Amino acid sequence: MSEDLRAGDLSAVGLGKAVTAAADRIDEARRTGVPVAPVRDLLPDGDVAAAYAVQNLTTERRIAAGRRITGWKIGLTSAAVQRQLGVGSPDFGALFDDTALPDGAEIPVGAVLQPRAEVEVALVLGADLPHERNTVADLLRATAFALPAIEVVGSRIRDWDIRLVDTVADNASSGMYVLGTRPVGLDALDLRTAGAVLERRGEPVSVGAGAACMGGPLNAALWLADTLAGLGRPLRAGDTVLTGALGPVVDVEPGDVVEARVEGLGSVRAAFAARQEGERA
Repeated sequence: MSEDLRAGDLSAVGLGKAVTAAADRIDEARRTGVPVAPVRDLLPDGDVAAAYAVQNLTTERRIAAGRRITGWKIGLTSAAVQRQLGVGSPDFGALFDDTALPDGAEIPVGAVLQPRAEVEVALVLGADLPHERNTVADLLRATAFALPAIEVVGSRIRDWDIRLVDTVADNASSGMYVLGTRPVGLDALDLRTAGAVLERRGEPVSVGAGAACMGGPLNAALWLADTLAGLGRPLRAGDTVLTGALGPVVDVEPGDVVEARVEGLGSVRAAFAARQEGERA
């Protein structure tokens, strides 16, 4: 065996250990409800592929524990959100059955660590998107309907001290999501120009439009479809796609109620349970 190959093997072993250590750290936060230090100190500097390997491992563990993937989320699609988090490209993460909530549901304290809310457009697919390069026509044919959505993002990383590697490893900072209940076909919508507002306790706190999401939510969905197909796990019929924030993310606290409205899609609401006396802050 050549010295170069032996060094490569050792490097692969070391990377595998680093990926496992990072996944263990994130899962510790999920298990204990206490945010942890960033994982970028465990991974090669700026190695996004290693970060997705961490995400894949934590996803496999959740599936092994009985969870079901219900779709995918696209993160960091808005320039405003990228500025807030100090990153410069989109990412994606898996959605799970235990993170999907009905319209108006109350989110228990601690269910999402360091929660923030976003107003989004959700697409629900009625057909697969298997092509490595999809067209807008492919996406339009495959989408059964759109819904207004609130994504409650959260970070297992302490104080939201994240870079791209951290948020990718942490399943794109996923938390929970709430969908509206009035499906609307894409033929009735112009999502690029659709206005959106997120209210907290009745006061507007985030305003945006479809164009803020990579020029339009369909653009973001196409990016995801091509990316996942290239990885050998294309979008499938029945998948829910959260296409990304239409405006800046908003911090939320126990006792808050948030309502999102998207032009042409209607509204959706989520409540955050009030903290009980003696509960950990």
